[in-house]
Amino acid sequence: MKTLTKEMQAAITPDMALDLLKQGNARFVNNLKINRNLLQQANETSDGQHPFAVILSCIDSRTSAELIFDQGLGDIFSVRVAGNIINEDILGSMEFGCKVAGSKIIVVLGHTKCGAIKGACDHVEMGNLTALLTKIRPAVDEELTITENRNSSNPEFVEKVSEINVKRTVRSIVERSPILRDMIKAGEIQIVGGIHDITTGVVQFHEVESL
Repeated sequence: MKTLTKEMQAAITPDMALDLLKQGNARFVNNLKINRNLLQQANETSDGQHPFAVILSCIDSRTSAELIFDQGLGDIFSVRVAGNIINEDILGSMEFGCKVAGSKIIVVLGHTKCGAIKGACDHVEMGNLTALLTKIRPAVDEELTITENRNSSNPEFVEKVSEINVKRTVRSIVERSPILRDMIKAGEIQIVGGIHDITTGVVQFHEVESL
């Protein structure tokens, strides 16, 4: 598998970038990982990197974006934080990845059985985690279809909140970053949410966000 060059990155459209991720996830699910020389890729990217995607995912140890999308060194910018929430530091990182470094797609990736989502559902308060979970709480409040057992003991409630949290994060990125919003409007990049099933490995993408 060739290491991405600036020319190769430039030739990738936002739609192609999404397709590359879908193909990679299909390989992961079917245990057909591409054979890569990672040391060679490390050497070839030592003077510069040209990732085609920025992926915001959870810190969960089972959701490594490089693995579940079968990507190598230099292919993606991986941003990880519990609950795949957004803040200005992450927004700045995304703006760098797309506007400066040339990535073509932003993916907000939630996952099933998420501990951060469960914590928000249970109103957990613990040190600095309290402030992080506060950013997820609006997704808990927005889920109105389930009226009983609105806590982590209800798997259906947890997964519904996870879906809402991903969609809220996507909207927040578009609303809070004029740079990324303008790039989306111009068709230079696209943004999409998705959920990774940690049992099957399958990523279900949402509809691409359009402005």
